[in-house]
Formats: sequence, C-alpha cells, structure tokens
Amino acid sequence: MEAGKVAKGGRKGGDRKKAVTKSVKAGLQFPVGRITRFLKKGRYAQRVGSGAPVYLAAVLEYLAAEVLELAGNAARDNKKSRIIPRHVLLAVRNDEELGKLLAGVTIASGGVLPNINSVLLPKKGLEKETTPKSPGKSPAGKSPKKA
Repeated sequence: MEAGKVAKGGRKGGDRKKAVTKSVKAGLQFPVGRITRFLKKGRYAQRVGSGAPVYLAAVLEYLAAEVLELAGNAARDNKKSRIIPRHVLLAVRNDEELGKLLAGVTIASGGVLPNINSVLLPKKGLEKETTPKSPGKSPAGKSPKKA
C-alpha cells in the first residue's frame, strides 16, 4: 500500500470523488441539506421524504427571487442602487399575490404605502366658484378680524 492512500472500512484506497451537494443536484441556490436538517429537527413529522426538502428549497428560492426582483425595480424607480426595507415593502404591498401572502406581516423600517383618501383631496369643480372676484380682498371689503 502506498503512503498517501489509506484503506477505510474495507474499501480499497484511492482518490475520493468530489462531494456533490443536494442543492447542486437539484440545480438550486438554497441549501437542501440545511432544510432537511430543519425539517427533521422541527419534528413536523416522524419521517421526512427525500423530495420534500428539495421542493421546499425550490419554493423558498422562487419566493426570494420574486421579492428581490420587485424590490430591485422599486429601488431603481427611486433612483437608488441599493435595496432597503422601504423598497421591499413597496414591492410586496404593490403586488397583489405577495400582498395577500404577507398581509399580516410587518416589515421593519418599511413605512406605509403612500395613500391619500379621495375625500380629503380638494374638489376641482368648487375651486373656481369659491374664489373671490377681486384678488387680495375679501368680499366684505375689510380685512378679516384676528381671533
């Protein structure tokens, strides 16, 4: 036997293959092995199938990509190159499906959607009728009394 090769467990010594992660096999960025560990440790069920963590990782990766894409668009609309929590909030609340999914979620430092109730806006038709004929003077001709 050569000095660099050590036999383990009855196998012949030799160069080991490079380990390929489950995430690489599934073509995902999210960690399938870590999600497997969390599913087992969380005791959601006695047994966890081999496909469940792959599916869950794929769903989580899709949701993350969707939120990041919309938040990036919101950042670009605000002429910023960095996504901040405000951009995430604008992205989520302006998207119908994500807004429904995250309806009960509070995003820290996100603020609120810009919204003014239509009742509070000035009326366009009444502005011309209520303006006095002579600018700068009240209809009575005297300056208003100070209260």
